[in-house]
Amino acid sequence: MNFDILKNCLNDFVTQGYAPGNSVLVYLNGELVFDYACGYSDVKNKIQMTGSEHVFLYSCSKITTVTAALQLLEQGKFLLSDPLSNYIPEYKNMYVKDADGNLNPAKKPITIKNLFNMTAGFSYDTSVDSIKKARELTDGKMDTATVIKTYAEEPLLFEPGERFNYSMCHDVLAYLVEVVSGKKFSQYVEENIFAPLGMKNCVYHLTGEIKKLMAPQYCFIADNRQDVDDIVRAQSV
Repeated sequence: MNFDILKNCLNDFVTQGYAPGNSVLVYLNGELVFDYACGYSDVKNKIQMTGSEHVFLYSCSKITTVTAALQLLEQGKFLLSDPLSNYIPEYKNMYVKDADGNLNPAKKPITIKNLFNMTAGFSYDTSVDSIKKARELTDGKMDTATVIKTYAEEPLLFEPGERFNYSMCHDVLAYLVEVVSGKKFSQYVEENIFAPLGMKNCVYHLTGEIKKLMAPQYCFIADNRQDVDDIVRAQSV
């Protein structure tokens, strides 16, 4: 099996233009068929990428979140058509902000399906007042329950189900997992996903040992722009 095209893409395209270092594993029928790392894990100190580094998963964690929620769906703990407010009452009376900035009562409830497919009307702006309030209430600890309950104070960008918008939907879904399972999200994921799959190096809270293995984190900014310091916004410029 020839992986030269993938290797050249990583060397000449991804590493040179988007990320300083990359590590890729390809499995076929449960067997490792490609293992390659290139570039630097630490650009400043010219440390080569090896694939053994620990990194933040960021949005890749959404796969875990959705899997956890789907497990509970399979167990009949909720229906996709259920209103979110049946489980998180704070989302019962939502408002939609129109183009002129006016707030109008939402005509439809947010359903759990809207969380899965990101059509709830949320944004991914973490500088909004509700997030600031959650930070103040928790003294910066930002526990899932407080953040998601407080986020319900934020007006929607559009009517639930109207369109797709990459947003806080899966963050809210994570709290739904907590409510339905009766366990902290990190505990549920560890017991039902990480442990059964032998994912020993996947954690939600950094330890001193893991910090030692972390590669420096870099933010991609297109066209050498220097005015974007938010990770989510940087992905879209």
